[in-house]
Amino acid sequence: MESLKHKVALITGGTKGIGYGIAQSLLQEGVHVAVTGRSELSALEAANTLNNNPNSKGKAIGIEADVRDFASQQKAVNQVLKQFGQLDFVIANAGLGHFSNVENLTLEQWQETIDTNLTGAFYTIKASLEALKKSKGYYITISSLAGTNFFEKGSAYNASKFGLTGFTQAVMLDLRQYGIKVSTIMPGSVSTYFNGNLPDENDFWKIQIQDIGELVVNLLKMNPRTLPSKIEVRPSMPPTK
Repeated sequence: MESLKHKVALITGGTKGIGYGIAQSLLQEGVHVAVTGRSELSALEAANTLNNNPNSKGKAIGIEADVRDFASQQKAVNQVLKQFGQLDFVIANAGLGHFSNVENLTLEQWQETIDTNLTGAFYTIKASLEALKKSKGYYITISSLAGTNFFEKGSAYNASKFGLTGFTQAVMLDLRQYGIKVSTIMPGSVSTYFNGNLPDENDFWKIQIQDIGELVVNLLKMNPRTLPSKIEVRPSMPPTK
């Protein structure tokens, strides 16, 4: 397996949840990591906590950025390049969910979901593409099992994640000519604060954020000749209904 030491990663929405778990795992491998969030304070606090972790072998920085704003994404990429001189891995993780019957779903909720979960991933790769060409890097999106399984009150979220899954697969075909690898990870239930959940002992059966982090590390270390382009991840023992 290739060493990841001194590589550089940008993780959108990396201040908590899945993005934070990925950041932890990468730092343990010696990767330098930039985590972004809409709040500068939360981004800086997350980076500080990551740097104070005795298992971290790389350096973390926090950047205020909004994936819904292309100029903001460009600025974030430029900050990473200025700080570390390169960009090897981009993890498009930022996401949110509004769950409502389509009759009650507001225009604002629909737009925010699509802008964040789908357009945000497009802005992220557009802003980082030239840097990834230089490094022959890796672009990973965090989709969801909701990107292939529809459910009641999920019209906006399903649309965004179905779109993200298809988008990533098409981008994979577009970018492999440059030596850039592209994958999408589609988790089921993960123990995070998503949709008002409070992670506690009752989440023992769910996927843990470090599990997704471990999966990302394994993808990045895989032999360049092989590309797992779409990975579905689910709890192995969900509670019976």
